[in-house]
Amino acid sequence: MNHPRATVTLPNDTQIQITRTFDAPPELVFKAWTTPEYVRRWWGSAEAPLVVCDIDLSVGGSWRYVSRDASGTELGWHGTCLELDPPLRMVSTEVFEGFPDAEAVNTLVLSADGDRTLMTVTVQHSSRENRDGHLNSGMEAGMQVVLERLDDVLEGLKIVSAP
Repeated sequence: MNHPRATVTLPNDTQIQITRTFDAPPELVFKAWTTPEYVRRWWGSAEAPLVVCDIDLSVGGSWRYVSRDASGTELGWHGTCLELDPPLRMVSTEVFEGFPDAEAVNTLVLSADGDRTLMTVTVQHSSRENRDGHLNSGMEAGMQVVLERLDDVLEGLKIVSAP
């Protein structure tokens, strides 16, 4: 399957913006983005799958993901949901546990475009140094892979939810 690529832009010195279109309605994209059963299928990588995927989908609720590679190395991320307007918007904090002082705020916006969805994620960092560290971590290459995997999950959800 030919997957579209996400576009990464830098609106200012402390932000990363990611846009991508999915061939599914916002309701399905939001469901796949926020349901542990589905997140486990697309987030992370084949080499370091998620071994923890906890999501309390409520304002003030927390989330945490932990991936583990074949050597046993674990990487963790966590945050708190600040705003929630399903299926169109969610704002949450994100902390990569390897850099606990570099908390970011992620704003997910899903916009319907016919049967498709335009996803925009704005990552607000507290400093240019934190933003650049995020960019230089290999984030973009990994993100392209996981969003392709999300496409595959969405294809399965579309089949299940078809009338």
